[in-house]
Amino acid sequence: MEEHVSNVLFSIGPLEVTGTVTTMWVIIAVLTLLSWLATRRLKDVPGPLQNAAEIAVGYLRRYYEDNLGKEHGRRYFSVFATFFIFIIVCNYSGILPGAGHVTGFSVPTACLSVTAGLGIVAFFTTHTIGIREKGWKHYLASLAKPLYLCFLMLPLNLIEQFIRPASLALRLYGNMYGEETVTENLYNIFPIGVPLIMNVLSLLFCLLQAQVFTTLLSIYVSEAVEEEE
Repeated sequence: MEEHVSNVLFSIGPLEVTGTVTTMWVIIAVLTLLSWLATRRLKDVPGPLQNAAEIAVGYLRRYYEDNLGKEHGRRYFSVFATFFIFIIVCNYSGILPGAGHVTGFSVPTACLSVTAGLGIVAFFTTHTIGIREKGWKHYLASLAKPLYLCFLMLPLNLIEQFIRPASLALRLYGNMYGEETVTENLYNIFPIGVPLIMNVLSLLFCLLQAQVFTTLLSIYVSEAVEEEE
């Protein structure tokens, strides 16, 4: 309880605003600003910011097209790119000086409520796309396949659909919280040298966590839109 109270920065009426919330506000504001700066004046010969944005967009588009196919990859690219960019920036915020040590700053993806929110959004994203592509009757019917085992498969598939977002949320939270905890403990024990090495390793680790989350989501969507034979 003390930890929760100490993380509350201020209140808006009955709502308590924590360091996690303010960190997300800052991340959203920065991403919005960078997106606007990168796209406000597109040029044939791009500047550094536009060039970096085009490289990132090109890589992500090819990646999701490989997972979902060209048509669906392009159609829903913005959804997966938004998940990936938001998660990876949240993850990388833990590498900034003072992360986990300064009051008012915390890593959003090391908070279960944030990853649970992402999991819920991923859940509705999957089924919204599935219903949009197949129609709600055919999509719901696909959850009962094969029909001769529908009495068994339907409840099992429904349970699986609800387990998936929980799995996404817990995996991301557990890995990021564990990484933050290990880094902080090593910082206390070995304040020189080891934290720098951990931060370098975190660059790869944080990238992998964002990629795992969005890759699993793309697999779930691919199954949702898969054509029946």
